[in-house]
Amino acid sequence: MAKFMLTTVDNPFNPFKQFDEWLSYDESQGYYSNELLARVATYSDELSEADQDLAIESAINDIIKEDATLLYKKIKNNI
Repeated sequence: MAKFMLTTVDNPFNPFKQFDEWLSYDESQGYYSNELLARVATYSDELSEADQDLAIESAINDIIKEDATLLYKKIKNNI
């Protein structure tokens, strides 16, 4: 199953493989992508893992669609 994450076009790190470095860069630039995603996503622990993944992907798509600065992008990791 594919999983998706929100990142920025200028972040040189892969959040799937280099999460600590990715997060440090993201926060040092003032983006706080994880916090943005948490504000936009509507999901619950009562959902299955697959449904949670779909809710997160939908929120990522919404963020990118509304991003007039073209800063954000979605990356995929096949698990």
